[in-house]
Amino acid sequence: MTDDNHNLIIRIGHDELVIRQRYQVLSIVNDVLIGIWFLIGSFMFFSDEWVFTGTCLFVLGSVEMLIRPVIRLIRHVHLQKFSGPETPTTDASYDF
Repeated sequence: MTDDNHNLIIRIGHDELVIRQRYQVLSIVNDVLIGIWFLIGSFMFFSDEWVFTGTCLFVLGSVEMLIRPVIRLIRHVHLQKFSGPETPTTDASYDF
């Protein structure tokens, strides 16, 4: 059975699908921001006047790299609540 958004509706399965999509978008946005901070920071190192600001962007990018495993952990705990302890959520293809 599907809804208007072409999502598969299965008991609790639909909620997992929506949750997976939200965490995937969050992970992608985080990865794009990491790339932006490191790219801009790299260009700032070409000028002595911008080295401090570039270093700050590298620190920001590093903090966001730490956010990646936090997103994965929160997703795992959230999906575990829906699937229950007897059904582990080990689908690596959705490991963001």
